[in-house]
Amino acid sequence: MHRIRSRARNSNSNSNSNRVRNRVRVRFAAGLVCAALLALSTPARADAGAGDIPRLTDEHGRVLTLRGWNIEDKAHRGDQALSAITEKHLRDMRAQGFGFARLLVFWDDLEPRPGRYSQEYLRKVERILDWAHRYDIRVVIDAHQDVFGPAFGHRGIPEWATRTDGLPFTPHPGDWFAEYFEPAVQRAFTHLYEDEDLRRAQERMWRVLADRFEDHPAVLGYDLVNEPMGELGDGEDLPAAARRIEAEQLTPMYNRLADAIRTVDDDTWLFVEPTPIVGEGVPTGLGRIEDPKVVYAPHFYNAAMEAGADYEPDAGWIESYEAAVTVYPREYRVPVVVGEWGPLDSSLPNMGRFYREALDSLARYSSGWAGYVWCYGGGYCAVDRSGALRTNKELTAAPYAPAVAGRVRAESRTPDGVPGDGRDAYRLAWTAGRGVTELSLPPSATGWRVEVSGRAWPRTRVVAPGGAVRVPVRAVPGAEVTLRVNRG
Repeated sequence: MHRIRSRARNSNSNSNSNRVRNRVRVRFAAGLVCAALLALSTPARADAGAGDIPRLTDEHGRVLTLRGWNIEDKAHRGDQALSAITEKHLRDMRAQGFGFARLLVFWDDLEPRPGRYSQEYLRKVERILDWAHRYDIRVVIDAHQDVFGPAFGHRGIPEWATRTDGLPFTPHPGDWFAEYFEPAVQRAFTHLYEDEDLRRAQERMWRVLADRFEDHPAVLGYDLVNEPMGELGDGEDLPAAARRIEAEQLTPMYNRLADAIRTVDDDTWLFVEPTPIVGEGVPTGLGRIEDPKVVYAPHFYNAAMEAGADYEPDAGWIESYEAAVTVYPREYRVPVVVGEWGPLDSSLPNMGRFYREALDSLARYSSGWAGYVWCYGGGYCAVDRSGALRTNKELTAAPYAPAVAGRVRAESRTPDGVPGDGRDAYRLAWTAGRGVTELSLPPSATGWRVEVSGRAWPRTRVVAPGGAVRVPVRAVPGAEVTLRVNRG
């Protein structure tokens, strides 16, 4: 699910400004968790492993692992759109070893009037992509919406594409998520999904983006719509409504958008999201998206932690989420990339354990993730104003292999290991294919020692203390290779 929209209007928000939606989220969670438990009568086992979930690959067939953050500017529009995102954001992400960004773009900025696409906005998007390419960061372009769009005081779908049938809308300045349940907002989603002219407009919008950026070397994929919602029927609870919306409205919408994009771009990955209800352990009702390059891109949020609560290890939330979120990719054989995750307050007593358990869980079934959000300050920001990763968020900066040339056989990590404790900080075993395997090492005060066994080189490399480093590993095709990383 999403965060407090006072933060959404200002990425540098602090914890106090982010607590405002506390009451609605707690009420929302209480009802939803009960329903979710009923929905999971035959859940997939969270400990069953993810060998049957495909991995994301690049154009060379290498297995990809994405580690990175969302980048956004929700505060500025028009001439100032995207001005809060600077080259420093991409440079600093790379300096910590991250190689992935989910870039938020807004339809209302791209097409402020029907059929009039802003070339200036496209140039600004391209400038950010150029920075990403400069720092070797892969990007997913996310068509973002919050509470539908500017007709309701937020960002996303343009006002000219917002139809409410005159139904009421009451703002909730302190509980923004409650606005999704306002009749006018819900009806606007219905019209977007069902009105033929709005369908065509959304398809044209995506064709414009894909036609412009299909050949940009930084672009990995397109996230077709952020956290889609819809209209609840009479007497329908949230899990039932979510599954119906996903099956009957989102699935055909994603297929339409996929067809539209493929008229101009035939090979970029397409990221599709369920409703935010999956965050409470409810399997999605999405059906098959008829495209060979689809990525399932759920978000990973807990309602209580969104409201500022500490992690409760015994509540079983991570296990419930993992069981629910792996059902779809197993059935439809698509990779998983978690598009947003991270708690409001990462400094609470149990948050160190949360990050360790969450990172372990994500590594079991996903091809990667983008944390929320790369900004400089408090609240959800990844780093403080000095540029240092904030409390417990430093656990996200760990050794990993962004690209593996071959078939991965085993992978493990110990992010908080110390020299001499007998645990590898990172271990990767693979059967080599053609191409170069890449190892990413974050900054370290002690340096790193990389050891490679098998018919591969370098055999050993010692990395001095300092900033992030990329290590290429070459191997004879067919060789069984093992790579171990330890702190110096």
